Amino acid sequence: MPQLLTQIFSGRMLIVFLTGFSSGLPLLLIGSTLKAWMTDLRMDLTTIGFFSLVGLPYTLKFLWSPFMDRFAIAGMGRRRGWTLFAQAALIASLTALAFADPQQSPGTVGALAVLIAFCSASQDIVLDAYRREILSNEELGLGSSLFINGYRVALLFAGAFALYLADHLPWRGVYLVMAAGMLVGVVTVLLAPEPQVHRPPPQSMREAIIGPFADFFQRPDAWSILAFILLYKIGDSMAAEMTVPMYLFVGYTKTQVGLVAKGVGFWATIVGGLLGGVLMLRLRISRSLWIFGLLQGVSTLGFAVLAKVGVNIPVLAVVIGFENVSSGMGTAAYSAYMASLTDKRFTATQYALLSSLMGVPRVILGAPTGWMAKTMGWAWFFTFCALIAIPGLLLLLKLSTWNGRKGAEVAIAETI
Repeated sequence: MPQLLTQIFSGRMLIVFLTGFSSGLPLLLIGSTLKAWMTDLRMDLTTIGFFSLVGLPYTLKFLWSPFMDRFAIAGMGRRRGWTLFAQAALIASLTALAFADPQQSPGTVGALAVLIAFCSASQDIVLDAYRREILSNEELGLGSSLFINGYRVALLFAGAFALYLADHLPWRGVYLVMAAGMLVGVVTVLLAPEPQVHRPPPQSMREAIIGPFADFFQRPDAWSILAFILLYKIGDSMAAEMTVPMYLFVGYTKTQVGLVAKGVGFWATIVGGLLGGVLMLRLRISRSLWIFGLLQGVSTLGFAVLAKVGVNIPVLAVVIGFENVSSGMGTAAYSAYMASLTDKRFTATQYALLSSLMGVPRVILGAPTGWMAKTMGWAWFFTFCALIAIPGLLLLLKLSTWNGRKGAEVAIAETI
């Protein structure tokens, strides 16, 4: 226990936690929080749904990740330099978004949101590599957990706290406060050391581009792995796009959404992530993916029930709590699986590829979710989101067995 506490409260782990906060902050500001702003302005649901496309850079970040592996900003270091550059651009673009008007200038808001997504995705590329390089294999599981917890704190800040502020400040003020929140990451990176990497970085763009992909696609199940990563959380992703608009359309106030939905959801996700990590010590990754995936699907059905019940704070808390616990457990297993797939020689680009695929359902399939909810009705829409996760679970029949003797168990000792 003393050794565990020493690891948790080490300087490296504090850096990982705070950079997790910096990584998570921009996401909701171009996602559900922006959609809440647009809903507040009584904009059309279909338009709100199509704003999911602004997150496209998150799915394409593997395209420029080799460039960030190959080159460094002079005097700053390869990881710290690119991180600070991305953070400065995020502060500037979030400030510009604060002074835009979604109703009068949706094109300008969309362009700024795409720019924020690009800068945020670039920051994620470097921070994922930084975390891998600053931690030993033995520390990687703990570090990943703390990074995710920092990320979740940022989601609470940019979600629940932003919605609470929106009941007391104009949206411009809310986004200026959020832009100032990025200073947490800036100060952390300025004080953090540059990772000491024993292997030299890629010596050419050819090496930086081809090497990671050649290594990954030499694996016999490479395409099945990619399909699984794409599909495993597809139902969660689609449902998440419309939860905040559903709360507001059903009749909940922004303060209720912030304090109950986001507040309960935050703690439930933290509990789910920690519980998932503990259970994986016994269940192993492949069993965890099965069990947690099934729980995710069942929990999504809770939103269908909530849409039928209407405004009911206890039911809202139960549904949100269960969904976020199961989602936290699923994310823990999902992250451990992806970490087990990366080769340390090409961590930045390979992880960027895998995490980009994670975001495809949220961006591409998130676009028509507003139209689907309007056409199908809230209850049937969330039922559909629960059922569409089944193909991802079926792929586990190919990739792993119940006893975990295939790909899902590779490098488990290094990731948990």
